[in-house]
Amino acid sequence: MAIWKRPSTLLCVFLTLLYDRVGESVVFPLLTFLVAPLVPAGQLGLVIGLLGGSYTMAQFLATPVIGSLSDHFGRRPVLLVCIAGSAVGVGLFGVGASLGGASAGWGWLAMVGGGLPLMFAGRVLDGATGGTAAIAQAVIADTTPPEGRARAFGLIGLAFGLGFIIGPGLGGWLADVHLQLPIAIAVAIALLNFLVTFLLLPETLPPTARQPMPSLPQLNPFHQVLDLLQDPRVGGLSLGFGLFFLVFNGFTTILVPFLSLVLAWQAVDVGKVFVLVGVVAALVQGGLIGPLSRWLGEQRLTMLGIGLVLAGFLLVGLAQPEANGQEAPMAQPAIYSAVVLLATGVGVTSPSLRAMISRRLDANSQGRGLGSLQALQSLGTSIGPPVAGVLFTLAPRAPFWVAVAALLMVAVLTSGALQRQRHHHAPLA
Repeated sequence: MAIWKRPSTLLCVFLTLLYDRVGESVVFPLLTFLVAPLVPAGQLGLVIGLLGGSYTMAQFLATPVIGSLSDHFGRRPVLLVCIAGSAVGVGLFGVGASLGGASAGWGWLAMVGGGLPLMFAGRVLDGATGGTAAIAQAVIADTTPPEGRARAFGLIGLAFGLGFIIGPGLGGWLADVHLQLPIAIAVAIALLNFLVTFLLLPETLPPTARQPMPSLPQLNPFHQVLDLLQDPRVGGLSLGFGLFFLVFNGFTTILVPFLSLVLAWQAVDVGKVFVLVGVVAALVQGGLIGPLSRWLGEQRLTMLGIGLVLAGFLLVGLAQPEANGQEAPMAQPAIYSAVVLLATGVGVTSPSLRAMISRRLDANSQGRGLGSLQALQSLGTSIGPPVAGVLFTLAPRAPFWVAVAALLMVAVLTSGALQRQRHHHAPLA
């Protein structure tokens, strides 16, 4: 008699992350169209930046707590609570978006009396329970040896990449039927994610390895981030990691308004950009990250990735719109080339930095340490979109030039931290 076998833990983690990313990316390309009826002219970029920032600020405040809870209660129950919270948050967001048409003529009154407050509430709840990636990292750390973590962490990027292949295309197709339909599908995907995780994902943290709950001051995310940044083993790398995601996610948030308003691209062309991001990220983190890590090493791969992202920002900043009714001949090739560079760069930088930081953390503090790292990423991501929105309002190309300067700082921080680490271990070589 054939006996059903539970899928591998890494496969379960991958499915959980994939469903999470598909549910998120189904809605993301439509954000401009959902928000536009509620926002006065000229403020669209800023409000989109604030919506993105509210999600990640809530995630920043909650993720260290979620990481510590998973160290204390186990990974599985905390992950299930996070997925359920995301389903409710997306539902609130959809209810708020559905009120947009009724408030279309109210101007700034819609900001306080229409659907936008519910959209913000949904994003905040989704962010506060958005510890899926942090717990997934802890599960990977529980179940893989240190030398295999760069490749295993690549599953996170692979899931994100496939999510961006499936989500934007699905969202655009469903929006042709009804603009609210992608949101309903996102809620359904979150519920499916809950069911799959409940049925398939085992607990990976044995009771003997669980930690006591930290004190309330220790659960303060700023306290945990400061502890991480002050840790001589990982402080410099963590600071570079946080700044990298501040820059990258600020850019990602403002890319849709830039393509739509500055380069006059249609929604179908914008959708193609995100599908291309997904394809490249899936190829890099799903198949290439392992061989590249073995060939170049995590340190060289990190610096290469930062350079690729910097080159991508330069190409976007130099792209020109249509002139006199004629499309600039190199606009689309420049953007598509930039997107390939950006997706490849973040695809090799993120897992390599995570793996180097994870290697330097104690075995019994992976959940809290990686939760703090995720909180640092969330802090950077919460600051990046509003800053990019303000810069976009002042000058549409300003976010990309500021990003180039910031990435140079990331390269200096990361290389300096790696150099200090080599000097620290030199006598042991």
